Amino acid sequence: MKLLRHFTSLILLGALGVHAGTALAQSYPSRPIHIVVPFTAGGPLDIMARLMSPKMADALNQPVLVENRPGAGGIIGANLVAKAAPDGYTILMHSDGLAVAPSLYRKLPFDATKDFIRVTQLLVSPLILVAGPKVPAPSTRELIAMAKSKPGSLSYGHPGVGATTHLTMELLKLSAGIDLLSIPYKGPAQINVALMAGEVEVAIVPLGGSLPSIKAGRLRALGVTGARRLAVLPDVPTVAEAGVTGFESESLQGLFVPAKTPRDIVELIYREAVKTLNLPDVRDRFLAMGLALVGSTPEEFDAKYEADLAKFARIIKEARIPLQD
Repeated sequence: MKLLRHFTSLILLGALGVHAGTALAQSYPSRPIHIVVPFTAGGPLDIMARLMSPKMADALNQPVLVENRPGAGGIIGANLVAKAAPDGYTILMHSDGLAVAPSLYRKLPFDATKDFIRVTQLLVSPLILVAGPKVPAPSTRELIAMAKSKPGSLSYGHPGVGATTHLTMELLKLSAGIDLLSIPYKGPAQINVALMAGEVEVAIVPLGGSLPSIKAGRLRALGVTGARRLAVLPDVPTVAEAGVTGFESESLQGLFVPAKTPRDIVELIYREAVKTLNLPDVRDRFLAMGLALVGSTPEEFDAKYEADLAKFARIIKEARIPLQD
């Protein structure tokens, strides 16, 4: 009899839990929503969040506030969201840095896989291999030949250990069998200046911030790191076309919420984010920034995230990148 009463109590508790979750989802949102950007104001993710937030606010009939929580390569902001209530009122907008962190850092204050639900991959930031104007190699193929003829004599700029552009260059080194000297800078703008001044020979950089310099001839575009050529640079081949078979690496941006957020709320955030992404003024602004729209489902984003986890883990291991504290 005691066992029967215990079993009945469990059923009732479960039913109450389901009812509470359903009620929460049906009333959502009833107060302001916070989008946490784990980097400083004015950066690419911050710009994206501030473009989308007022449109999402209109659709959801609640304020959508952007909150910058920079520090530790995005870990501080991500941890805030991982520890937040799973109610849909705290959303993380992050890059593929969240897939890099588990392999790059000795210890994280959260589990990057289990503590988040991946809502949607919003965008892809195309990356491009560029050279300074004084570098004689006019293509990826010739750059690789030049690097092989002078191992360790060419240098590349990057914005810090573990950045997508840094790991993409390390992947190119591994894939092409070349040796380049790594030189860190504060960010893409400083890297572009260093390239034009001849401080470093090459770099892999986001397309958006480098396109004006490429168009003006101050930088030379050698290869696109993604799977396809870019409409804005149709004559620039992919790195894979240059002979590095199967090479593909791009940066992404997406939305995450705390684990255990009700599925109805996850689906609502996904739908409204994708609708916002496809509004003509938002879409055109992102396209002008050199970004490609995705708007994947949570299931598609899960698959992409798992693939990126494995890819970055392999690069970090094979390139012997030291673990960070």
